[in-house]
Amino acid sequence: MRRDYHINVFFSPEDRCYVADIPDLKSCSAFGKTPEAAVREVRIAMKAWIDAARANRKRVPAPRYRPAIHRAAS
Repeated sequence: MRRDYHINVFFSPEDRCYVADIPDLKSCSAFGKTPEAAVREVRIAMKAWIDAARANRKRVPAPRYRPAIHRAAS
């Protein structure tokens, strides 16, 4: 089953890299030197997160998070 989770990407001056996170998946984040690299890495983290949840019979949440700009357009 394909899941389309929202991915936030931002630059962290403290870490001097880009960070990508998936709000629907608690603590699922990754970083990279470019926004694209951060997104590639967080997609790998997302698969690992979902695989681990399933292996441990934990609930995998449906994609729900949408930034305010998307909610306003609906």
